[in-house]
Order: sequence, then structure tokens, then C-alpha cells
Amino acid sequence: MTDAPVQPVSQRKGSIAASLFLLSAGWLIVALVATAFLLTELYSRALDNSLVETLEFHVETLTDLSLLSDTPKSDQIKVADPRFDRTGSGWYWAIRDETGELLNFSNSYVGMVLGPLPGPFDATNSKSAVLTDPFNIKIRVIERAVTVNGMPLHIMVTGSLDEILSLVDEFRGQTLIVLGAVAIMLAVMSTIVARLALRPIGRLRREVEQVREGDAASLTGAYPAELAPLSEEINELLRSNAQIVERARNQVGNLAHGLKTPIAVLRNEANADKKNGLAKVVATETEKMSQLVSTYLDRARLAARSTVVGKKADATHVMLRLTRVMQKLNPQVTIAMVRPDASLPWFRGDEGDLEEMAGNLLDNACKWAKSSIGVTVVAERSGGAANLLIKIDDDGPGLTEEEATKVLRRGVRLDEKTPGSGLGLDIVKELVDVYGGSLQLKRSVLGGLLAELRLPAAKVAGFRTFASIRKE
Repeated sequence: MTDAPVQPVSQRKGSIAASLFLLSAGWLIVALVATAFLLTELYSRALDNSLVETLEFHVETLTDLSLLSDTPKSDQIKVADPRFDRTGSGWYWAIRDETGELLNFSNSYVGMVLGPLPGPFDATNSKSAVLTDPFNIKIRVIERAVTVNGMPLHIMVTGSLDEILSLVDEFRGQTLIVLGAVAIMLAVMSTIVARLALRPIGRLRREVEQVREGDAASLTGAYPAELAPLSEEINELLRSNAQIVERARNQVGNLAHGLKTPIAVLRNEANADKKNGLAKVVATETEKMSQLVSTYLDRARLAARSTVVGKKADATHVMLRLTRVMQKLNPQVTIAMVRPDASLPWFRGDEGDLEEMAGNLLDNACKWAKSSIGVTVVAERSGGAANLLIKIDDDGPGLTEEEATKVLRRGVRLDEKTPGSGLGLDIVKELVDVYGGSLQLKRSVLGGLLAELRLPAAKVAGFRTFASIRKE
């Protein structure tokens, strides 16, 4: 078995869409919770200001009624709000003289003891405080110093803060529910926006895959400003790769022409004096050099060709053609090919490379087979990747496990008497390594050698019918 080249391990760091969703969701949660508390605080202040205004209105009302009455103790002094008649409501009013003596009060104030507020009065002769009454109710207290009919009075009015706090709590709950619904809608919207925004990346990935599979030569899609430079760089990379391969081919051709001339001169000089022992050695070695140069130049050419991205070949068509050619060249051997399945995928690579690999293995089987050879091409899935498995059986002498291991080493031949340079298997191994495939030599059910060639498969280009296969 050949050692497959080490493939770089792709490292993924999560989904961009998921990251965008989590970031936007986290920010939405923080922003909406802060909004809920801000709205609640504003609502609470608005209610407190409204309560202060209400209490000041009641203070003015009591002041006016005191002016209209003969005495601050008159029963005509009262506030129409029914809350001032209910005990423990948190709504109370009281009128005192400047010594603190209680002159008049509301029905709700019966049994209450609320002394004057500590501290001086402000510029408007008022002062305010938050207290707790004997019923454990938080109240807002406003006290104002006035002079009515020449008599200094202190008028105090209170209102319940617990009512405001209850309204604030209810408002906070409703706000959180509404903003929670808004958060859900915004999260859904951000998910949709992320999906829509990342669609061009998906299209770019599919186009790159099409180039790799051989369905396209370059990226042709129109992309947003953020992705357009990446698309252009990929196309530039493909173009640069093609130029490098073309230059390599030219250099190989130049090298071939450069070496052929001196080798031919040496061969001609050696052939001119065949009686000389040195000339015989030179002739023999120049012949080997010529074969080696030709073979290795072919290998360099094939390796350069196989590095071109975006090629694929119909494995069924190639194997049927090779089988027919080899059958004509080796009439003493019967080559039977099992008809492949109609959905057999294509080879992801150059057609010439597939012919080179399969042809060398088939040619080797023809050299060693006694009378029959079997050829099978099937699809195989390994580790989530699709492969082509080409099996070539023969009824020749076969190889032991030790010989099979030895023959897969570079430049090794087991029989120097068999015609050929012995480099065909080296070419197969070279190309197998280039494509990341594998080559295994086993014992065949026919008694000889079984060569298993695994190569990467391209996506199915289209369904093939058995009739189309028969025509080939």
C-alpha cells in the first residue's frame, strides 16, 4: 500500500450566523432590560410628580377653605376626595397652629399621630418628606406654612406611595412582557438578516466546489463588496496555477529536447565502434538513459497536469476504451469487464492520468496473466468521501505479501527478464499519491494478482443509462 499524503486538517471555529445571533441576542437582552428599568424609573417619577401636584392642590384647597371660614376648626373645611374619609388609606390632612396644636383634620386621620415635619421650610414655605404611617403604609407628606386671617397655620396633606409602587410594579411586569415579545421578534429578524447576509458566502462556497469538481473553470458570480476581492483573488490564484503548470510543461519540453541531442550523439559515437568494449558499455547505458529520461519526463508532465484544479473524467468511458485496446493488443488473454452501475460517479482529475494509472495496471496484468483478466469499477464511500474503486484481477503467478510490499517501493522490479522499463508501476504510485488515492496488491480469486486502485470521485454529472454504456 502506498502512503497517502498527509491532508491538512481543516479547523472550524463555529458558525458566523450563530455568532451573529448570539451577539445580537445578548445585546438585545441587555438593551431591552435596561430599557424596561429606564421606562419604569421614568414612570415612577412621573407618578410621584403627579402625587406631589395633587397634594399641593389639596393644600391650596384647604388654604382657600380656611380663608372662607370663620375659624380653622370649622366643619366646612374638608376635601371632597373620599380617600380622606377612609382610615388607613394613607391619605390624610391636618391643620395646626404655629405651636403644633391640632385644629382640624380629615376623617381618615382619626387615631393618627403625625407630628410636624422636621427641618426648615423652603422659599415657598413648604417642606416634603416620605414617612411610614402607623398602618405601615409609605406616604408622601407635604406641609406648608400659611397665614389665614392673620393667624399662622401649618397645613399638612399626605398621599399613599404604596399605590404608586403598586402601579410601578404592574407597569414593570407589562413592560417586560412587551419588550420580551419585541426581543423575540428582533431575534427572529436578526436570524433572518444573518441568513440573508451570509447567502453570498454559501454561493461562493458552491462555486469553489464546482471549480474543484471540474464543473467550472473559474468563479463567475457577482458578489457584494466584502466578498468580491476574495472571489477575484481565487480567480487570480487559479490563473496563476495554470500559468505555473504551463511553464512547467514548457520547461519539461525544453529539458527533453536538451537531453535528447547529447544522448543521441553518445549513442551514435558508441555505435560507430561496436568492437570497443567501452563503446558497448556507452551504448547500453545511453539506451537506459534515454528510457529513463523519457519515463521521468513523462512522469513530470503527468504530475504537472494533475495539479490543475477543476478537471474530471468519465471513468466508465475510460475503462471501456482501455479494455477494448488491451484486448486487441493481447488477443491471447480474455479481458472481462463487469458493466458498471449507471450512477457510477466520475473521476475527479485528468482523463489522461486515469488512463495512465489504469492502463499501466491493465498492461501489467496482460503481461503476467495466463488466460483471463477481470476488471471491475465501483463506487465506494469512506469517511464521508466518495471514491472510485478499480479492481484488476489476473490468473497469473501472483505475488506473496512480501513481494507485494517490495514491488510497491520506488524503482523496484521483481523480474528483469520481463519486457519494459519497469517504471509503469512507479508512475501509477506517483499519480496515486498526487491524487490522494491508494494502491493495494492482493491475492486474486483467479489465483493471480488483484490490484485495487482507489481514486477520488467527482459528483455525479448526470445519470447514465445502461443503453448509453453499451454504446460505448
